[in-house]
Amino acid sequence: MGWFTLAGIGIAAAGLLVALRVPRLLWSLVASFLMLGAAGYAWQGQPALAAHPVVADAVKYPVDPAYKDMRDAMFGRFGGESIYFGISDSQLGGGDPRAAASVLIGAVQYAPKNTAFWTELGNVLAINDHGAVSPTALFAFKRAMQLSPQYPGPPFFLGFAYLRDGQPVVARQYWALALALAPQQSEYRDGIAQRLAMLDAYIAQAGAAPPQ
Repeated sequence: MGWFTLAGIGIAAAGLLVALRVPRLLWSLVASFLMLGAAGYAWQGQPALAAHPVVADAVKYPVDPAYKDMRDAMFGRFGGESIYFGISDSQLGGGDPRAAASVLIGAVQYAPKNTAFWTELGNVLAINDHGAVSPTALFAFKRAMQLSPQYPGPPFFLGFAYLRDGQPVVARQYWALALALAPQQSEYRDGIAQRLAMLDAYIAQAGAAPPQ
């Protein structure tokens, strides 16, 4: 059954490449990853054995469509980043945040100066740490901010992680920074502004005045 699963993954990956309109120059890169995974499975796994049921269902982490829309708007929905993001999203949706983090770790190793990869790595590491902005997650976000200090993406998604961690006041600081950095005509500026306004209303209702 294992080989049928691998074949299914290959077909799904090909479909994803077509759907995302990935340049054909990148297809060979993805194919090499799949072949490497197949080789590792053949070496360490037991593909001839029948599949067996999992004892307990994993906790699934489906990617919020609103989060994905903002990520696409800030980092693009086509090209090399979208391939890694798609694979990572799939792992999160399947309940394996550690595997999702491994995908993004491979991405930053492949492109160590890619701001988008470091930002999403921070997000996935936080999810893997049960939603907490852990030191490793914060390191990834800070690295993204160092690489592109004038780009709003890293602070916005760091704020998103802090909000998920139950720290709205800290989240607001980073969303305010992201709004200040966002170009006036960018497609995502209104999205940042709307979320910041809603967060301010929430903080005010909770009894903690937002910082000026």
